Amino acid sequence: MAKKEKKDHVHASGKRKRAIARATVRPGTGVIRINSMHINTMEPEVARLRIQEPVMLAGESALKVDIDVNVCGGGWSGQVEAGRLAIAKALAEYFGEEMKKTFLDYDRHMLVADTRFKEARKFGTHSRARAKRQKSYR
Repeated sequence: MAKKEKKDHVHASGKRKRAIARATVRPGTGVIRINSMHINTMEPEVARLRIQEPVMLAGESALKVDIDVNVCGGGWSGQVEAGRLAIAKALAEYFGEEMKKTFLDYDRHMLVADTRFKEARKFGTHSRARAKRQKSYR
């Protein structure tokens, strides 16, 4: 059986609500960029920590790769979740089954997208998806 050739770079995508993220992992020195900005400049801090979870779980291996993520659409929370998913999927594909198992043991949503969306507003209703006009009997 032939030995599997290791790729020099990996592309992966992640989605959450209306946000879509595309991540690229390539050999490097451990630099992480979100929309061409270094991750340390990202605010709020909660978002930065959330998006760094897959890198922290990867440990020393993550210092051998550069990660570039492009995110668009949605709000900051959806973008963070989409970016986190894209990074985890790319790292799992780059490093193999052992990394994939590590991510799944920690949190299933690192590799499997959360497909929930905001429910669409219905015609003939008020502002919310399920709000109906109030009925008066008197």
